[in-house]
Amino acid sequence: MKRHESMNDEPSTDHKPWAASSWRHHELVQQPHYADESALKEVLGQVAAMPPLVTPWEARRLEGQLAEAAAGKRFLLQGGDCAEVFSECKADVIANRIKVLLQMSLVLIYGLRMPVVRVGRFAGQYAKPRSSDLETRETMTLPSYRGDIVNGAEFTKTAREPDPERLLRAYHHAAATLNHVRALGEGGFADLHHPEYWDLGFVHQDALRSEYQGVVNAILASIRFTEAVSSERMSEMERVSFFTSHEALLLPFEEALTRKDSHSDDVFNLGTHFPWVGMRTSNLDGAHVEFLRGLANPIAVKVGPGMETSELQALVRHLNPDSRPGRLTLIARLGQEHVNTHLPAMIQAVRSTGIPVLWSCDPMHGNTETLSNGTKTRRFDTMLSELEESLDIHHVEGSVLGGVHLELTGENVTECTGGARGLQDRDLERAYHSQVDPRLNSEQALEMAFALIRKFRSLQA
Repeated sequence: MKRHESMNDEPSTDHKPWAASSWRHHELVQQPHYADESALKEVLGQVAAMPPLVTPWEARRLEGQLAEAAAGKRFLLQGGDCAEVFSECKADVIANRIKVLLQMSLVLIYGLRMPVVRVGRFAGQYAKPRSSDLETRETMTLPSYRGDIVNGAEFTKTAREPDPERLLRAYHHAAATLNHVRALGEGGFADLHHPEYWDLGFVHQDALRSEYQGVVNAILASIRFTEAVSSERMSEMERVSFFTSHEALLLPFEEALTRKDSHSDDVFNLGTHFPWVGMRTSNLDGAHVEFLRGLANPIAVKVGPGMETSELQALVRHLNPDSRPGRLTLIARLGQEHVNTHLPAMIQAVRSTGIPVLWSCDPMHGNTETLSNGTKTRRFDTMLSELEESLDIHHVEGSVLGGVHLELTGENVTECTGGARGLQDRDLERAYHSQVDPRLNSEQALEMAFALIRKFRSLQA
């Protein structure tokens, strides 16, 4: 497989010159400053020589499934950590992430009566954009923590110094994570014949446990009935596939993992199946959009209340000029207070372009609040309200909300308030582990899945 340096004359999807490095001629934001540029170049060369983490055919398969989700024939469940940390690249932590996504997908499959596309925010979600380059505590000012791929979370000069060697560590941790995810899938961990294996053990709310067990029993009964009639085991139910995604933020690193497919000459970011750009980096003329423009991967953009409809239309045309189904996902992260005033016009504006997109809802990032003690949290009811209102709006507009994007963990954390257990502000200090943004714990995530299918069913009644 050829390295990315050989792609300087590759055509882009919108027929303008594009290369994996053409982003370097555009405005670049949200990047760390490395003191030793030669060390950075050396590390990036090592990453570029490493094997790819994913394959082009996996990315193409995901695109096909996303196209079906946009048409209302599948549903996208995208979830995982706000920012992965190297210290949690452990077998049990990875397995718990998979468990909570499997639990949620089982509920959604049963309730929506359609297949679910499982996309994890893992095996690469190590970088985070920040609102400020610097952080001040008392009398000391240091670079902001930008994720383990850049620097350490500890508030010391040494930890906060951007370190190029962390890029190589990020590659190896992503490879190890993906290897374990694939091993779990191939080893029968995700066998739908045995969903009882996915119990996390701390869904304490009795009604929620009973409701989930009812779904499990119903699905097992359906599988056994089908196998009894056909006299064959449903082998496709024994393995459940997962795709990876992360925010394509550190473009030198992303470029190093971008390669040409020798069979088609298409250019893929082979560090992930599904790269996205966030709201802070979605400028039409910016470096991040330029990088995504020429990739053959399915891609996503987070869109917020500050984006004008004309800008949204231009972005859609720019990133999917060939109207390829499944190519482009728009992740709306509007916030509960803005969803009713902005989402209808956004849907109408995109529809007028005639370009197919998959709409997904991120009910978390627009609903973050900071308590008086500086702790960030999110209210379960506020997030659920945005999700339900988004479903209502898509229904009225004759559109399809084909996915949900959540920050969640399989660990028993207390970072978001509310939910079946009724977590309050005072409970947050009990198990608040996130270094950046608050996540749903498994119980809250499962409750969100049940609430989602109830809303879907009410709209179909």
